[in-house]
Amino acid sequence: MSKAKVALLKTSPTGVLDDIGRLFELADGPKSLDKAVPTILKDNISWHYPFPSANTTPWQLEGTILALKKNGFSSLSCVQNKTEVTNAYKGEDLNGYRPIFEAHGVGVLFNFKKEDMKWIVHTPKSRMLVLDKVFKNRIRIPEYFVGKNMVHLPTVKCHIYTTTTGAMKNAFGGLLTHKRHYTHTFIHETLVDLLAIQKEIHPGLFCIMDGTTAGNGPGPRIMKPVTKDVLLASADQVAIDAVAAKLMGFDPMSIKYIKLAHEAGLGIGRPEEIEIVGDTSLAQQSWDFRVGRSFHRLAGWFTWFGPTRIFQKLLTRPPLLYLLTLYSYIYHDVVHWPLREKRVAKRWLAESGWGRLFQEYREKGALRPSPG
Repeated sequence: MSKAKVALLKTSPTGVLDDIGRLFELADGPKSLDKAVPTILKDNISWHYPFPSANTTPWQLEGTILALKKNGFSSLSCVQNKTEVTNAYKGEDLNGYRPIFEAHGVGVLFNFKKEDMKWIVHTPKSRMLVLDKVFKNRIRIPEYFVGKNMVHLPTVKCHIYTTTTGAMKNAFGGLLTHKRHYTHTFIHETLVDLLAIQKEIHPGLFCIMDGTTAGNGPGPRIMKPVTKDVLLASADQVAIDAVAAKLMGFDPMSIKYIKLAHEAGLGIGRPEEIEIVGDTSLAQQSWDFRVGRSFHRLAGWFTWFGPTRIFQKLLTRPPLLYLLTLYSYIYHDVVHWPLREKRVAKRWLAESGWGRLFQEYREKGALRPSPG
C-alpha cells in the first residue's frame, strides 16, 4: 500500500476558515473526491449541548463547506443521525449549524426520518468481521449514501469504549440504524467493517478533524477541554485517526480498531508509514491524554464488555432499554450538564479565543459568503 498523507496545521480563531481551505488542498482533498457526484457532510454531534471538544465546531463546518465549494464541489448536503441519548435537532440548534446550512445552501437530511432516508439491505463484497453476524446477513444502510462522496467532520477526543474517536467512529452514527448499539461489544471490529463498506459505496472519502479544542478524559461527552489549535485532514481514515491518537499520547497500533484496519489494508495505522504535510513539527507533540474513569464507563463495561454481558440482550432491548436510556439522560443531561459541564462551557466561552469565536457564530450565523 502506498504511503498515506495527513495534513496538520497550526491555526487560530482569526485565520481558521482560510486554514481549513489550505488544509483541504494540502491533504489532496480535490483529488480524493469525485466532482461529478454530490457530497455528503457528516458532522459529529456527540452531545446536543455545546460542550467544547464534543461536537463538530461551526468554523469546522463552514470552513469545509467553503473549501469544497471553492474547489468545484457545489452539490452539498448534511446527514444527521440520532442516538438513544442525543437529540439531533437540539444539537444543530445549540451548536450553531442551522444558520451555516442556510447561508451556504446546504440541505439537511435526517437518517431516522422515513421521508428523508430509505434503508436498504447491503451485501458487502468485503469479508465482514462482525456485522454480518450481528445483523444476521441483513446489514441495512441508507440508500441515499450510495454513490456519493462522504466528508467526515469529527473532533480530536477520547472515548470510553474505543480510547480515541475520529474519522472511523464518525461513520457509526450515520451508516448504521438506531440498533447500532447491538454492536458495542464488538465496537472495534464494527468500525473496521463500516470502513470497508464505505470504501464500497462512496466514490470519495475524506475527513477534516478539528483539534482546536481537544477532549481529554472519559469522552465523547464529559471531558476536559484543552486548547490545542490544531487541524487535521486526510483521505485515509485510518491514518488520520492514527495521527490524532499519537498526538493525544496513545500508541496508534495499540488501539484495536486502528490495528485491525491497518492489517486489513483499509488504510495506514503505523505512524512511520504516514507522510505528514503542512506544519510537520506538530506531529512530534504528545499531549498525554488519558481516558480516565467515570461511572458511565463502568456501566458500559458491565453492559458490553464484562462477564455480565451475558445479560446484554435483556438489558439492551425494550422494555429495559428504556431504563438504560433514561439512566443515560439523567447521568448526562440532568446531573452532569447543569452541575459541571455547563460551567466548563461558560468558562470556555468567556476565556478562550475559540469560545469567543463560538459566540460570534451564535450572534452572526455564517461568517463568510460562499465563493461565487
